[in-house]
Amino acid sequence: MSEPKDFIAGVDSDQRRSPTRVVFVTRRTSAQVKVTHEDEVQTFPEVLFRAALIIELLAVVLVVFSLLFNAPLEGIADASHTPNPAKAPWYFLGLQELLHYFPPVVAGVLVPTLLILALVVIPYFDVNIEATGLFLVHRQKRLRIFYVAAVSLLLFLMLFHVYVAVVPTVIVAIAIVIAANSTLESPHRFRRYLASKPLAYWIMTWFLFELIVLTAVGTFFRGPGWSWVLPWRS
Repeated sequence: MSEPKDFIAGVDSDQRRSPTRVVFVTRRTSAQVKVTHEDEVQTFPEVLFRAALIIELLAVVLVVFSLLFNAPLEGIADASHTPNPAKAPWYFLGLQELLHYFPPVVAGVLVPTLLILALVVIPYFDVNIEATGLFLVHRQKRLRIFYVAAVSLLLFLMLFHVYVAVVPTVIVAIAIVIAANSTLESPHRFRRYLASKPLAYWIMTWFLFELIVLTAVGTFFRGPGWSWVLPWRS
């Protein structure tokens, strides 16, 4: 009978030097194996299970909606009679609303590309590498940078008369200022929540807020000639 082995918990990422090990992975770290060749790769099956579950739930919801509600389809397209206004599908109405203010290259290519690249790149910046609150460190420096960026963005939107995008920007800016003046020890739960959010969270929030507002304006508030109309008036 072999002698019992002692298992010691330690920090090690070489599976060939320590093939049997216990790894403690916290919420803000990820498991890494630093080897050249390996027969097994670490996976996260619980994440795949959650993704599969969400996909199935979404499919069920879509099927239920398709059974209960008819698609808002119009008549057969007639090349001799173009509807006024000619609106894109709802998921493109935000871009169509931007085309009302900016040239096509800016609204259809430059702005979406820059936003997507920002959402991809920003999580890898040192300012966000640990996904900590944006203003928990270097608060004054980051707050000054935020003020310059926010004022520049607002002036840019007002210069091109994009007033529908000013309101979401102001609301998100106010929330960021509240977060900057809050800490993780603030007495209010909402302020603690805002203080813990990183830069990527704020950019994504602003992006989604703008997308929802622009889509809603293009859907309900645009009439013939893309003029401003109230949805409750014919």
